[in-house]
Amino acid sequence: MYQKRSEIVFWALPVEKALKELSSSETGLSNEEVKKRLSEYGHNEVKNKEQRSWLNILIYQFKNPLILILIFASLVSFFLGEKVDSLVIFSIVLINSLLGFYQEYRAEKAMRELRKYLSINTSVIREGTLIEVNAKDIAPGDIVSLGIGSIVPADIRLIIADDLTTNESVLTGESVPVIKKTDIVSEKHSLPQDLKNIAFMGTNVESGYGKGIVIATGENTFFGKTAAYLNQKEPEANFQKSMLNFGQFLLKIVILMTLIIFGINALLHKGILNSLLFALALAVGITPEVLPIIMTLSLSNGSLKMAKEKVITKKLSSVEDFGNIDTLCCDKTGTLTEGILTLKNFVNIEGLKDKKVLLYGLLCNSSRGSKGKLREVNSVDRALVESKDAKNLEKKTEIYSILDENEFDFTRRITSVLVIENKKNILIAKGAPESIIKASNYVFLKNKKTKITNSVKLTIQNKIKEYEEEGYKVIGVAEKPIDKKETDKNDEKNLVLVGLLLFSDPPKKTVKRSLKILQKLGIAVKVISGDSPIITRRICNEVDLKIAENKVLTGEQIDKLNEKELTEVCKKYNVFARISPEQKYKIVVSLNKEGHIVGFLGDGVNDAPALKAADVGISVHTGAGVAKEAADIILLKKSLRVLAKGIIVGRKTFGNITKYILNTISANYGNMFTVVVSSLFLKYIPLLPVQILLINLVSDGPMLTISTDNVDNEFVKKPKRWNLDLIFKFMLYFGLISSFFDLALIIPLIWVFKANNDVLRTSWFVLSVLTELIITFSIRTKLTFFRSKPSNSLLLSSILASVLTVVLPFTNFGKILFKLIPIPQSVIIYIGILLLSYFFVVEAVKRFFFKKFEV
Repeated sequence: MYQKRSEIVFWALPVEKALKELSSSETGLSNEEVKKRLSEYGHNEVKNKEQRSWLNILIYQFKNPLILILIFASLVSFFLGEKVDSLVIFSIVLINSLLGFYQEYRAEKAMRELRKYLSINTSVIREGTLIEVNAKDIAPGDIVSLGIGSIVPADIRLIIADDLTTNESVLTGESVPVIKKTDIVSEKHSLPQDLKNIAFMGTNVESGYGKGIVIATGENTFFGKTAAYLNQKEPEANFQKSMLNFGQFLLKIVILMTLIIFGINALLHKGILNSLLFALALAVGITPEVLPIIMTLSLSNGSLKMAKEKVITKKLSSVEDFGNIDTLCCDKTGTLTEGILTLKNFVNIEGLKDKKVLLYGLLCNSSRGSKGKLREVNSVDRALVESKDAKNLEKKTEIYSILDENEFDFTRRITSVLVIENKKNILIAKGAPESIIKASNYVFLKNKKTKITNSVKLTIQNKIKEYEEEGYKVIGVAEKPIDKKETDKNDEKNLVLVGLLLFSDPPKKTVKRSLKILQKLGIAVKVISGDSPIITRRICNEVDLKIAENKVLTGEQIDKLNEKELTEVCKKYNVFARISPEQKYKIVVSLNKEGHIVGFLGDGVNDAPALKAADVGISVHTGAGVAKEAADIILLKKSLRVLAKGIIVGRKTFGNITKYILNTISANYGNMFTVVVSSLFLKYIPLLPVQILLINLVSDGPMLTISTDNVDNEFVKKPKRWNLDLIFKFMLYFGLISSFFDLALIIPLIWVFKANNDVLRTSWFVLSVLTELIITFSIRTKLTFFRSKPSNSLLLSSILASVLTVVLPFTNFGKILFKLIPIPQSVIIYIGILLLSYFFVVEAVKRFFFKKFEV
């Protein structure tokens, strides 16, 4: 029957009929049946909108308007009789584009490999057992269990919806949580907003618990069919904004200089078509069109290197932003501590061991559930269940039956269950001690139910403070007799405080060293914890994290601040405790507004808003689905050391991209200045269009290996940013030096060597290529060139390109296709002297430049 499921309106069917139509049951499918259905219907996947085919990548290479204009102009030249020149120009453009295609296609393949790490797991019931599977391995008819933070893996007809709400903004645009029910919906309705008994693929659970049967997977889901999702644009990261500004900066200069050069040459009667071809070729030559390829290559190589350090990037642009983080916000649990809770004691308020406290902790536990609930167990409940003392109470827990429960949320910070024992109904509540105290009117003291007065409350709070100062995580437990068979959150009042559960979560052994590494990298660490201020302070002291002004800010204090005061507090202090998800978000946004590049490390449901708000959201592969979905970076191991290694790789990637930009922009704009000046006194075009394009091709070849280059340790010590003002200054300083040495060649060639136009063009061609190649080895480092070792790939490719440049004028190939001729020996010697002089002048000037301007 399930073969015809696309024709069935599942929201209009009772649960029993929906199960029957899909040949399933509440105990789930068998493993064999799942294999059959996956084979028939395919895996539960929606086509990745970011994944590009080889054809898309190839077409992209020709989208540069300058390239298209040049191809058009070369075709005009072909039909006007300049067939060899136009074919050579077209060939160079084609080679450049094919080279770009090859590098980008390799990068795309590398990213596909990395995406294999980024799977989302989900809880399903198969053969009566709750198991975790990869979301893509879900089949129609599977029974899925949903809890807070779950990403809904497919379209699901709900069987159970206990206080279940989902965030459907990804589908409908509405961010207000939607209350879900199991009641039948009229078949007349078809919009997602009206289908309250369906949990939709791609949405996430905000609160409560749900269980349901998968009715559609992959492209057949509402999510898969929604074109709006496939076309939605992600907000631009810091890196993307910087590159957009840089592109606009380049475009203005290219257009201005191209028009000036075309105008000068046309007015000096050097031929309209030749002047146009020359200006366009020069525009292509000075435009770093290989920059997107080099960036893609550098970022994809950076991603692969990060993967080796157990850091997985979800998108390439995150690599650069990750490297340039200057502020890292993180939780205490699992980051500074081991993140594995161990139950150490269970005591009443007098500090005496009390089995009733443990028993209630085991009953009010996510490992047990009412109404057939099966779901993941949180760390507190897992510690309770796995404790040695829990085994002694197994028979005792079997006496109780669970009638109903209220799921935990981060506003109440309480979870509660309604149990029955000997026809006596009891509500048991468990949660943050201050929340339990607030909900309690009484406490058991000396086996007596005692009213919580102000003095009694102070006694309890002092007792909790003592435990927290000893390093324990404290959870309060309370009870209340209740004459009801169902319960809701409003029943969590007038409770009787029974006792406290004490857990330990020791600091990681490696965290002190990791914090020192981050400090050396210029990264400010801010701890934003949901735990108590006392235990947060203790852990920070244990790991030698200096607390600013020795003050821990609490969520209660944050709530009292206006926006301006919050900004000051976020700048000034570095440890925050008892912080809600909304407050985490506000802290991150406040730091962003202050101009910081903020990284946020979190793996819980409550971390999702802050992860989205951060420049770089960082989660862990074992984190909640909603956290991983919101993150840009996934750590395969939750460790500050792993994170620090990833940041270093990101900074090295940024460093190599910067090298290419500084090298290319100084050389290319130096050539541009030279052309403007020389056009005023030369009666012919100083370089043929085909020669300009050849310079571009030969010099860009070695630059494609720049992503493999070594980066100085000094460079990675501080976060860096794109600085257009600095790039412009670099262009002026080193572009003018380049232009000076170009003219130092051209002027003597005309008036001293009496060279003809072919010798001048060939000589300038050789000088232009060689200066751009050798200067890389100077400006790639702030140090004296011989104190910083380049990569073997960069060195070897530069040598090969240099040899090709020198040999080409002496070949028939160079003569016929590029109009190059052999250079006289005296001119070769002079070019050699200029090259050495140029290199050492740049070495001297770079010291002054790097001291004056921070790079």
